[in-house]
Amino acid sequence: MPQSLFSRMVLILLGGLILVQSISVVFHLRERDRLLFRSNSMESAQRIADTLRLLNSLPPADRHKFVAALNSPTLRISLVTPPSSQPRQSPDGANQAASFGMMLRDLLGENPPIAVTVSEMEWPARQHEVNAPYRAESIHPRQKTAFTVETHLQDGTTVSLDALPTGQAFPLPPRLLLNLLILLAAVIVLSLLAVRLATRPLNTLASAAEKLGNDINSPPLLETGPTEVRRAAHAFNTMQSRLASYIQERTRILAAMSHDLKTPITRLRLRAELLEDDELRVKFAKDLEEMESMVAATLDFMRGVDNPEPLQPMDIMALLESLQADAAEIGHEVRLQGIAAQPYPCKPTALKRCLSNLIDNAIKYGKSATVIVNDDDKQLQIHILDHGQGIPEAELERVFEPFYRLENSRSRDTGGTGLGLGIARNIAQMHGGELVLKNKAGGGLEVILTLPKPITSGSMATKTGAASNIQAKKPRM
Repeated sequence: MPQSLFSRMVLILLGGLILVQSISVVFHLRERDRLLFRSNSMESAQRIADTLRLLNSLPPADRHKFVAALNSPTLRISLVTPPSSQPRQSPDGANQAASFGMMLRDLLGENPPIAVTVSEMEWPARQHEVNAPYRAESIHPRQKTAFTVETHLQDGTTVSLDALPTGQAFPLPPRLLLNLLILLAAVIVLSLLAVRLATRPLNTLASAAEKLGNDINSPPLLETGPTEVRRAAHAFNTMQSRLASYIQERTRILAAMSHDLKTPITRLRLRAELLEDDELRVKFAKDLEEMESMVAATLDFMRGVDNPEPLQPMDIMALLESLQADAAEIGHEVRLQGIAAQPYPCKPTALKRCLSNLIDNAIKYGKSATVIVNDDDKQLQIHILDHGQGIPEAELERVFEPFYRLENSRSRDTGGTGLGLGIARNIAQMHGGELVLKNKAGGGLEVILTLPKPITSGSMATKTGAASNIQAKKPRM
């Protein structure tokens, strides 16, 4: 069975309609054959009836002379008593024989004992026209369906007549085949249209659900169409509204907590400066910085889910060069390879936070970073490679979980809150992309950021001077 609902519905509808149409054609052809049989047999029945009337009107001594004259390639008359055994007939032949007998009785206007059989027999078919004189050298035997009529004349003489229907065998007219093809094409087109109209709301709902995962504030669905479609769209819009309200409320709560925590953290920082013990003062300051970093990273993680920043065309190479310059200022090495041919429509601040987190991770745990840009018509791929120890295969997905940190080379002692990769993946998914980690064969970690090209990306490619001057503060891990 096909996998898509559209294909399955088309298969069921077309299969059912073609089956019904085929049965209808079979009934039509059977009825046509019945009418053609009646039309073609009428002439034979008339000839047999006229022959019987003629034989009844002749003296018995003259009948053989007239029988010899009346014999033709389509009618053979015998006054000899036939053998008693009758050929076995098929159901169709029996029905044809009964119908032919009824026509013959109607034409005779009386009810003589008539036995009619239908059989295949060796019949001399002429090579010339029917009206030509009958000559033995002009015939050749051929198997044809014929009627054998056995009856008695008025004086009791038995007579047997073999009649071949002389009507033409009308072939199927080309117009009938053309009409059937037109009807079948119309049925196929209407079925495809009906199934498309029925499944389009499901495709729209699926697309909206995919967009919802990337942008919780995407426009609501239009509540139009049949009742069931309107109900589904209304339920989806209600769910989206509740999710957006929940996320916004959670973000506001965290923002309020962050604001409220800043005041006691600031007071604790001032009091720590008054401590006379230098070692204790350093420990206090380090703990306070870690608390402040965790609060800021948590807020960044939440903003990645609900980010109202509009899409703008961004010069990716200018962005990466600015991050490379920032790393060089503090003594770290970031190498750039490849080129982005066109500006990419994105949320500039969010994308800068994503790339900054990934490059900072590569520098922190791999000493240096190599950024490779691959740009084509379908997607933009950015590979970030480091030369560290990599990540165990079983942990490649778990490191995206909030607050999850590896205990070996990426422990808490080296810094970080366990939210950097989660923030980066949220931002990638916000743009309809994906973030994947894999270990390099020669050691180190490779981060692959894949961003799909929107259909309208060509229309969004404008001057990028302003976008390339973004100097947002790098978020702390």
